[in-house]
Amino acid sequence: MPQMMPLNWLILMFFFTILFMMLLSFLYFNKSFNLNNMINMKKMNISKKLNWLW
Repeated sequence: MPQMMPLNWLILMFFFTILFMMLLSFLYFNKSFNLNNMINMKKMNISKKLNWLW
């Protein structure tokens, strides 16, 4: 049935995207503290630079 191929591809892609998102969230929650610290530091640096500019 060649007409069912797009549906199968859709289901497969959906499944793999869910798996990928789960993996990403797991990695993110493992290193969330470090990531948050880095992001906060970068925001602080950017805000300081903006203050210097203005």
